[in-house]
Amino acid sequence: MPALPMVAGHEPGLHELLATLPSQLQSHVGRAEDNVFLQDMFGVRSFHALIKIHELLQHYEESKPAPVLDSSAALVNELLVQLEGKVANGEIKELHQIMTNPHIKSLLSVHDVVAQKSYDPELPPLPEGIEDDEDSVKIIRLVKNKEPLGATIRRDDDTGAIVVVRIMKGGAADRSGLIHVGDELKEVNGIPVDDKKPEEIIQILARSQGAITFKVVPGLKDEVSTKETKVFMKALFDYDPKEDNAIPCKEAGLAFKKGSILQIMSQEDATWWQAKLEGEANPRAGLIPSKQFQERRLALQRPAATLPFQRTSSRRSSGFRRSFRLSRRDKKTNKSMYESKKSEIYDMADVPTYEEVTAYRRPTGSKHRLVALVGPTGVGLDELKRKLLISDPQHFSVTIPHTTRTKRNQESDGVEYHFISKHLFETDIHNNKFVEYGEYKGNYYGTSLDSVRSILSKNKVCLLDVQPHIIKHLRTAEFKPFIVFVKPPSIEKLRETRQNGKVVAGKDDSESAKPFTDEDFEEMLRTAQAMESQYSHLFDKVIVNTDLSTAFGELRLALRKVEVEAQWVPISWTHS
Repeated sequence: MPALPMVAGHEPGLHELLATLPSQLQSHVGRAEDNVFLQDMFGVRSFHALIKIHELLQHYEESKPAPVLDSSAALVNELLVQLEGKVANGEIKELHQIMTNPHIKSLLSVHDVVAQKSYDPELPPLPEGIEDDEDSVKIIRLVKNKEPLGATIRRDDDTGAIVVVRIMKGGAADRSGLIHVGDELKEVNGIPVDDKKPEEIIQILARSQGAITFKVVPGLKDEVSTKETKVFMKALFDYDPKEDNAIPCKEAGLAFKKGSILQIMSQEDATWWQAKLEGEANPRAGLIPSKQFQERRLALQRPAATLPFQRTSSRRSSGFRRSFRLSRRDKKTNKSMYESKKSEIYDMADVPTYEEVTAYRRPTGSKHRLVALVGPTGVGLDELKRKLLISDPQHFSVTIPHTTRTKRNQESDGVEYHFISKHLFETDIHNNKFVEYGEYKGNYYGTSLDSVRSILSKNKVCLLDVQPHIIKHLRTAEFKPFIVFVKPPSIEKLRETRQNGKVVAGKDDSESAKPFTDEDFEEMLRTAQAMESQYSHLFDKVIVNTDLSTAFGELRLALRKVEVEAQWVPISWTHS
């Protein structure tokens, strides 16, 4: 056997020796499976823990401190009696003052209490009445603090035994390494549990203070050593375990909000995952519904509906964006670039649960992320884009749309629009070259993919406002869009801040602009609510446009952070 390395002046302990053994033996092991066996055997966490405990106990036995005297307070009292009448001497007087000082007397009293107490480790006594033929048992003592034990139990339907069915990652039971899934619980603090319901056992544990002693029969299930991988999920819905009647243990559940980042600790259970909120110090995981389970539940609860913002108002349309909207009359000609492959009905059937994400910071010099603005007509998307363009025209830019209408005298191709023939436009539609397009007054209008790519290739931020059903198809590794939802304030604030505002029927119909009415405000609020209800899980930022200057400042700050700080993005964007 090869010699193990020695450090000068230091004799390695058993743990250090065993840790280096696999690498030292590697060149002497003939078969690969033998090497894997050694690595697995010496890499088991519980084995390392046992060796460390052995070394600590050995060190304690060899060098444990022992008090010279356990009655120092009594000795001082005797000394003071002998010093009486001799305080004339300066040194004796000083000693007398020290010995009578209350702090010194208290210190010596504490010393004696500690010296008289035994700190040798004591194992709990074996329970009485164990039959010779009884299964092997483990006696486990854990010191309980305010946190839960971190294990769930249930009664086995076949045997009637109380069995540990789940160990919460990072909890007290998991950190101890002593309790395992499949262990059969026999006693808690000397109380037999064979005839008790799991709820009654939980109450016993809740009332227990200090050390808790368990008597368990080890399960037969072999431990499988798994390497923990960091998986992060963005929650796309709100969850409160107290309101979930399906969860096996409400106390073990983890509450979270839509947009929360969850670190998934275990997916062994197909129905209930273990997770913790990213960045929280609490190491204990909690139960959350798995993606598959939550999808099934939400799909059963979700009614099919057609949302109001997907159709053109019969009264009047407003702005260039409305020309892209689907109408009952023009459904066949108003589509996004992907709708030939995925219908909008399919998009509406998607059930938002979790999305696997990773932290992403834009590398210096790489293309900027696309900024997509979403919101109802009249909420102020054009105004926000205009203020961004004015604030830094070298940094921000907008696309130039394509149209089939005739160029007017004062217009230039490539400035107001790219003017192309109807045949070419329809060819580009067929080839999926448009982000979205629509027909307005017999003419096609559309935003091309190439116009977006052109801006990004110039190291500029492309500002794009789109209908919400388009967002899903823009969320690709190529564009990595940052989605901002701009929502209106209350109707009272709308009346106050839009007094001089006007609704424009179309980009080419500025003469038909009309003042806002309460009907417009109500439609704006209904549309915003419908958008948020169906698509809020795709929004990275929500801004309430109560005041344009304030909303612009909030948007500008958010876009700065996107460029310099790490953001959580779908993992597919960085692994494609």
